[in-house]
Amino acid sequence: MRNQWAKLGGQLGIGYCLAGLALIFLGWNGAATYDRVPAQMPYLVSGGLGGLALVVIGAALIVVQSNRADRAALQVSLDELRDAVERLASPGADGRAASAPSAVGAGAVPEVVAGPSAYHRSDCRLVVGQADLVAMSLSAARARGLDACRICTPAS
Repeated sequence: MRNQWAKLGGQLGIGYCLAGLALIFLGWNGAATYDRVPAQMPYLVSGGLGGLALVVIGAALIVVQSNRADRAALQVSLDELRDAVERLASPGADGRAASAPSAVGAGAVPEVVAGPSAYHRSDCRLVVGQADLVAMSLSAARARGLDACRICTPAS
Protein backbone atom coordinates (compact mmCIF):
# COMPACT_ATOMS: atom_id res chain seq x y z
CA MET A 1 0.00 0.00 0.00
CA ARG A 2 2.83 2.38 0.88
CA ASN A 3 4.51 1.74 -2.47
CA GLN A 4 1.37 2.89 -4.34
CA TRP A 5 1.33 6.17 -2.44
CA ALA A 6 5.05 6.68 -3.00
CA LYS A 7 4.58 6.76 -6.79
CA LEU A 8 1.58 9.09 -6.62
CA GLY A 9 3.69 12.29 -6.52
CA GLY A 10 5.28 11.67 -9.92
CA GLN A 11 2.02 10.54 -11.52
CA LEU A 12 0.14 13.51 -10.08
CA GLY A 13 2.89 15.84 -11.33
CA ILE A 14 2.58 14.46 -14.86
CA GLY A 15 -1.19 14.86 -14.66
CA TYR A 16 -0.86 18.48 -13.51
CA CYS A 17 1.59 19.24 -16.33
CA LEU A 18 -0.73 17.73 -18.94
CA ALA A 19 -3.74 19.58 -17.51
CA GLY A 20 -1.75 22.83 -17.50
CA LEU A 21 -0.68 22.39 -21.11
CA ALA A 22 -4.29 21.64 -22.09
CA LEU A 23 -5.45 24.77 -20.24
CA ILE A 24 -2.79 26.87 -21.99
CA PHE A 25 -3.91 25.47 -25.35
CA LEU A 26 -7.56 26.22 -24.58
CA GLY A 27 -6.66 29.77 -23.52
CA TRP A 28 -4.67 30.31 -26.72
CA ASN A 29 -7.46 28.82 -28.84
CA GLY A 30 -10.06 31.05 -27.18
CA ALA A 31 -7.91 34.16 -27.56
CA ALA A 32 -7.21 33.35 -31.22
CA THR A 33 -10.92 33.60 -32.08
CA TYR A 34 -11.00 37.34 -31.31
CA ASP A 35 -9.28 40.18 -33.12
CA ARG A 36 -9.34 42.72 -30.32
CA VAL A 37 -6.89 42.56 -27.42
CA PRO A 38 -9.49 43.44 -24.72
CA ALA A 39 -11.55 40.41 -25.80
CA GLN A 40 -8.49 38.14 -25.72
CA MET A 41 -7.38 39.08 -22.18
CA PRO A 42 -9.82 36.85 -20.23
CA TYR A 43 -8.63 33.79 -22.19
CA LEU A 44 -4.98 34.66 -21.75
CA VAL A 45 -5.36 35.29 -18.02
CA SER A 46 -7.50 32.26 -17.20
CA GLY A 47 -5.94 29.80 -19.63
CA GLY A 48 -2.38 31.11 -19.78
CA LEU A 49 -1.74 31.92 -16.13
CA GLY A 50 -3.81 29.03 -14.77
CA GLY A 51 -2.13 26.60 -17.14
CA LEU A 52 1.30 27.97 -16.31
CA ALA A 53 0.58 27.56 -12.59
CA LEU A 54 -0.46 23.92 -13.13
CA VAL A 55 2.67 23.20 -15.17
CA VAL A 56 4.91 24.70 -12.47
CA ILE A 57 3.16 22.75 -9.70
CA GLY A 58 3.36 19.55 -11.75
CA ALA A 59 7.06 20.07 -12.45
CA ALA A 60 7.67 20.67 -8.74
CA LEU A 61 5.85 17.43 -7.86
CA ILE A 62 7.97 15.51 -10.39
CA VAL A 63 11.20 16.99 -8.97
CA VAL A 64 10.17 16.18 -5.39
CA GLN A 65 9.27 12.60 -6.37
CA SER A 66 12.61 12.20 -8.14
CA ASN A 67 14.46 13.48 -5.07
CA ARG A 68 12.56 11.05 -2.84
CA ALA A 69 13.41 8.12 -5.11
CA ASP A 70 17.08 9.16 -5.24
CA ARG A 71 17.20 9.54 -1.45
CA ALA A 72 15.63 6.10 -0.96
CA ALA A 73 18.14 4.51 -3.36
CA LEU A 74 21.01 6.29 -1.60
CA GLN A 75 19.76 5.10 1.79
CA VAL A 76 19.64 1.50 0.56
CA SER A 77 23.19 1.82 -0.82
CA LEU A 78 24.44 3.32 2.44
CA ASP A 79 22.80 0.53 4.46
CA GLU A 80 24.42 -2.12 2.25
CA LEU A 81 27.78 -0.37 2.55
CA ARG A 82 27.44 -0.11 6.32
CA ASP A 83 26.61 -3.82 6.55
CA ALA A 84 29.61 -4.72 4.39
CA VAL A 85 31.95 -2.58 6.49
CA GLU A 86 30.60 -4.10 9.70
CA ARG A 87 31.07 -7.62 8.31
CA LEU A 88 34.67 -6.81 7.34
CA ALA A 89 35.44 -5.06 10.61
CA SER A 90 33.99 -7.69 12.91
CA PRO A 91 36.35 -10.58 13.62
CA GLY A 92 35.27 -14.22 13.49
CA ALA A 93 34.03 -16.07 16.56
CA ASP A 94 37.54 -16.57 17.93
CA GLY A 95 38.87 -13.16 16.81
CA ARG A 96 40.80 -14.55 13.84
CA ALA A 97 40.25 -14.60 10.09
CA ALA A 98 38.07 -17.41 8.77
CA SER A 99 40.91 -19.29 7.07
CA ALA A 100 43.68 -18.14 9.35
CA PRO A 101 46.06 -20.75 10.69
CA SER A 102 45.88 -21.87 14.25
CA ALA A 103 48.35 -20.63 16.81
CA VAL A 104 51.89 -21.78 16.11
CA GLY A 105 53.37 -24.09 18.71
CA ALA A 106 56.85 -23.75 20.14
CA GLY A 107 59.51 -24.76 17.66
CA ALA A 108 57.05 -25.05 14.74
CA VAL A 109 57.51 -23.30 11.41
CA PRO A 110 55.81 -19.88 11.69
CA GLU A 111 52.75 -19.62 9.48
CA VAL A 112 51.47 -16.51 7.78
CA VAL A 113 48.34 -15.68 5.81
CA ALA A 114 48.95 -14.87 2.15
CA GLY A 115 46.91 -12.21 0.43
CA PRO A 116 47.10 -11.18 -3.22
CA SER A 117 50.34 -9.20 -2.90
CA ALA A 118 51.49 -9.45 0.73
CA TYR A 119 51.61 -11.87 3.64
CA HIS A 120 50.21 -11.08 7.08
CA ARG A 121 49.97 -12.43 10.59
CA SER A 122 46.70 -14.25 11.14
CA ASP A 123 45.50 -11.55 13.54
CA CYS A 124 46.31 -8.63 11.19
CA ARG A 125 43.40 -6.20 11.01
CA LEU A 126 43.71 -6.04 7.24
CA VAL A 127 42.85 -9.73 6.76
CA VAL A 128 40.55 -10.55 9.68
CA GLY A 129 37.26 -11.83 8.28
CA GLN A 130 38.46 -12.48 4.73
CA ALA A 131 37.70 -15.95 3.42
CA ASP A 132 39.95 -16.13 0.34
CA LEU A 133 43.28 -16.21 2.19
CA VAL A 134 45.81 -19.05 2.16
CA ALA A 135 47.85 -20.14 5.18
CA MET A 136 51.48 -20.98 4.39
CA SER A 137 54.92 -20.93 5.90
CA LEU A 138 56.93 -17.74 5.99
CA SER A 139 59.52 -19.18 3.61
CA ALA A 140 56.81 -20.21 1.09
CA ALA A 141 55.35 -16.70 1.16
CA ARG A 142 58.76 -15.19 0.51
CA ALA A 143 59.39 -17.73 -2.27
CA ARG A 144 56.20 -16.58 -3.97
CA GLY A 145 57.58 -13.04 -4.00
CA LEU A 146 55.02 -11.64 -1.55
CA ASP A 147 55.93 -8.60 0.51
CA ALA A 148 55.55 -8.42 4.28
CA CYS A 149 52.59 -6.41 5.55
CA ARG A 150 53.63 -2.98 6.81
CA ILE A 151 50.90 -2.98 9.45
CA CYS A 152 51.40 -6.26 11.30
CA THR A 153 55.08 -6.91 10.33
CA PRO A 154 54.86 -10.73 10.23
CA ALA A 155 58.60 -11.27 9.68
CA SER A 156 59.50 -9.97 13.13
